[in-house]
Amino acid sequence: MVYKTKGTCSREIHIELDGDIVKSVEFIGGCAGNTHGISKLVKGMSATEVIERLEGTLCGPRSTSCPDQLAKALRLALEENK
Repeated sequence: MVYKTKGTCSREIHIELDGDIVKSVEFIGGCAGNTHGISKLVKGMSATEVIERLEGTLCGPRSTSCPDQLAKALRLALEENK
């Protein structure tokens, strides 16, 4: 799945799921160290748990963040896979 982000420095997120399990995440753009770290941390986790942990995370004065956008992308991916 490719998710076009909104309101962040990253432009899109590439996500691969195996059922509810996150197989891989790749951010295009954004803060390289942070986005690589997030990608490594969520690999192998259930998408549901990632959503619960990251949804609503803000970046400074912005109304969203790369982690929040990942949660939105995963929620969409799970809905599409139903």
